Amino acid sequence: MPKPVVPEEKRRRRRPTRSGTVLSERLIVETALRLLREHGSAGLSARRLGLALDCDPSTLYRYFRGMDDLTLAIGDALIGRALTGWEPTGQWRADLRAIGLRIHAAYVAHPQAALLTANRVTGRSHELAADEAVLDVLRTAGFPLEETVRVYHAFIDQTLAFAALDSASLALPIAAQRADEATWHSTYARLPRAGHPRIAEAAPLLAARMVTSAYPTALEMLLDSAAGRLDAQAR
Repeated sequence: MPKPVVPEEKRRRRRPTRSGTVLSERLIVETALRLLREHGSAGLSARRLGLALDCDPSTLYRYFRGMDDLTLAIGDALIGRALTGWEPTGQWRADLRAIGLRIHAAYVAHPQAALLTANRVTGRSHELAADEAVLDVLRTAGFPLEETVRVYHAFIDQTLAFAALDSASLALPIAAQRADEATWHSTYARLPRAGHPRIAEAAPLLAARMVTSAYPTALEMLLDSAAGRLDAQAR
């Protein structure tokens, strides 16, 4: 059975750890992000966090119900980073484009954390703020409620799906990343036209594009579709 989380006003350590560290939820999350970056998901444990923070691992449960609760906090922190500095302009396409690109960038900046959290629903403050922002942008633009939810669903899932896909590539060992990229030149670019005419004609473009993220293109396609449906509603 999960342990109850100590209320905010009671859970903070009044004394620093042996190394002088004063624990906080934010510090634990930041340290967890560093461990994920250095060791991958297998390296994130209460024991490792305790060592990194110079505290007993049990102390962490004053802040989180368990490691899964910490995972949700990590995901919410990534969304918080994406929203930092964003302000709506009143131009719905520009606003959705900015939110999507910011969320995608925040996740791929921490690929190991993205793989752990992109498919989770945190219900925490930053996630709620992002959802509220996207829904408000769509409703303010004039999308009917049902269409708003439809576009919101596609927008969020597409953003997180590409974040997970691109993070999976970035989380590979460098040698594997380079080998995958080289295949577009070593294999695709050398296929004979007789057997693979379409690949052969597209090979130079494929080699240039397939090593980059398709998310910006997919996002524009989604926005084009949404704009078309909004125009149809207006007519």
